[in-house]
Amino acid sequence: MATAETEEGLLAEFLADPHNAALDLTTAVARCSKALGLQHSVVYLADLQQRRLTPLTDMAWALDIDDSLAGWTYRTQSLRVEESELGGMTAWLPLVDGAERLGVLAVRSPALDPASLRRARTLAALLAMMITSKRAYKDSFVRRMRTEPMQLPAEMLRAFLPPRTIGTTHALSTAVLEPAYEVGGDAFDHSLTETTLHATILDAMGHNLASGLTTALALAACRNARRTGSDLPELVKSVDSALSQWLPDQFCTAVVTQLDLATGVLRWSNCGHPPPLLIRDERVIDGALDREADPPMGLPSLLASKPRRVHEITLEPGDRVLMYTDGVTEARTRDGSEFGLERFTDSIIRATAGGELAPETLRRLIHSILDAQSDRLRDDATILLFEWRPPPR
Repeated sequence: MATAETEEGLLAEFLADPHNAALDLTTAVARCSKALGLQHSVVYLADLQQRRLTPLTDMAWALDIDDSLAGWTYRTQSLRVEESELGGMTAWLPLVDGAERLGVLAVRSPALDPASLRRARTLAALLAMMITSKRAYKDSFVRRMRTEPMQLPAEMLRAFLPPRTIGTTHALSTAVLEPAYEVGGDAFDHSLTETTLHATILDAMGHNLASGLTTALALAACRNARRTGSDLPELVKSVDSALSQWLPDQFCTAVVTQLDLATGVLRWSNCGHPPPLLIRDERVIDGALDREADPPMGLPSLLASKPRRVHEITLEPGDRVLMYTDGVTEARTRDGSEFGLERFTDSIIRATAGGELAPETLRRLIHSILDAQSDRLRDDATILLFEWRPPPR
């Protein structure tokens, strides 16, 4: 049996070999597993709608996220171990890059002890980084993560979207967007610096390629301003100017936020969008973030007589801010009634009280909305939830 020192040396040798950098992931998984003394490993990636886990090999079956042990690992980001049908034991480990859930890793071995589980965790961490670095240009990954053809507006817009979930020890932001393959004008954006969480939600006029172009331009202008150090008022003005110059007949609503990670000071600008909601101590604080909305982004804002306004509030540790597009609250339930704001927030709060992870809460919530309408929404539906959790003083 290999010792920890020899296994570490084999893995270091594998990583140092420049020829291994160009390996396809399936081959890399096999060689890394061997270097770590593990018998067999299979990577499963979550599909675009987070309903199933698809293996990167044709020698295994796809697994249901809501009804499998592998799915339990994905939902909870926790290790599970079971007896393998092929003999020995199988460990299911979450594949997580930072805060983003990618899928799960199945590791089979004659026996699992603390040393082999440690090596399996090492493999999972390494593979998560490899997947993230390759999936932007590996169409084979993309194809396995889709269950149906994607419409052109959705293809364009999803190329601009960030990971569904980002986070540090002090803050987490997570989002979902549906319909996955036909989306037109909804989008979200979030990013982190050493001091600030930036989070934005957008809803462009219409449901066609022009809507996607509007949102894509707004996202690009927002990021460009943010990355050149613009403060919130200048950032929003940059988006207004870009839309009025390049797409003067289009506009979009948005909420653009900046959260100071040290102090909890939240600043935001509401451009014709439903107001964000503040969740504190497992309840919505009525009207906490309600402010009169400014005009939508684009030409309407430049024709308005009043300048953009920036609002400010100080969050408390553990506070969650919930942003959404009207496609969520206006969705229909099975009895034909609107899903509504109250039902929407109640679902979030009950899941929070039960200790469910925020990304899992949004995954289940958007599925419940979709399932009530046979996967056909009347309008795009986007939800973004972020939480401030500073270190104890």
